[in-house]
Amino acid sequence: MNAQTATARAEKTQPVHIGDHLREWRQRRHLSQLDLAGDAEISARHLSFVETGRATPSREMVLKLAERLEVPLRERNVLLVAAGYAPAFPQRSLDDPALKSARSAIDLVLRAHEPNPALAYDRHWNLVSANRMVAPLLDGIPQRLLGQPLNILRLAFHPEALAPRTVNLAEWSSHLLERLHRQCEATADPELLKLYSELKAYPMPARPAPLSSDNVAIPFKLRLDGDVLSFISTTMIFGTPVDITLSELALETFFPADELTAERMRKLAADLR
Repeated sequence: MNAQTATARAEKTQPVHIGDHLREWRQRRHLSQLDLAGDAEISARHLSFVETGRATPSREMVLKLAERLEVPLRERNVLLVAAGYAPAFPQRSLDDPALKSARSAIDLVLRAHEPNPALAYDRHWNLVSANRMVAPLLDGIPQRLLGQPLNILRLAFHPEALAPRTVNLAEWSSHLLERLHRQCEATADPELLKLYSELKAYPMPARPAPLSSDNVAIPFKLRLDGDVLSFISTTMIFGTPVDITLSELALETFFPADELTAERMRKLAADLR
C-alpha cells in the first residue's frame, strides 16, 4: 500500500466494529483471510465471521490476531475497545514512577555514548532526549526552528537547518524518507502520513547512483566549521515493551565513520567540560 492510499484510508471515517478494524489491518499487511487464519490457528470461516460481524472474538483472540498482524500497541487498544473489552496496554509519561527504570536506561545509553551524539525520539520523530553532543551540531540554527516539539526530520530537511550543512543531502534525505515511508506503511498513523507529505514537498537534490558495494551503511555527512564529519547510525528500541510510550520510543546513536570525525567529537566533548 503506497502512502497516498494510506492517506486516503486514514482520512475516511474510522471503522467502529472490530471486524472492520481487523480487515483494515489484514489488508494493510497484504494477507488473505486464509493466511491470517493459518497464522492465528483458527479457521478461515471463523475469521470471516469475525470480520463481517457474525461472530464476536474473545479478548484472547483479539490480542492473538493483533500480534500476528504486528499491530502497534496503541492500535491494539483500539481493537480491544472496538470488540467491547478494556484496553490492555497503558500509556504513561516517561516521568511516571512506573517507567523510572526505563528512563534510567535511556539516560544511561545517551550518556554512555558520549563523546558521540545520541538522541531519543517518539513515534512522530519528536525529540524526547539527547546527550550533550547533539547541541554543538545544531549550533547556529535559528532558535525558532528549535522550539518544542522539535521534530528531527523537519530539522534534517529544513533549508535553514541541517539540509544546507548535509554534504550528502540527496543520499541522506532519501534514506530518511524511505524509513518514514516504511513506518507509514506499518502504522498508517495520520500524523506520520502528513509529515511524509510535508517532507516530500521540500526541494531535494536527485539521489545519485547507487552506493558502492564497499559501503556498509549510508553515512550522515555534516559540514561543521570547515570539516566534514561523517557518521553511521544505529537505531535501538525496547525489545519487549508493554507500555505504549516505550513501544513507540527509538534511540538513535551515531558513530564516527572516520578518524577525523572521532577526533573532532572528542575535542567537542572536552570543550563542554
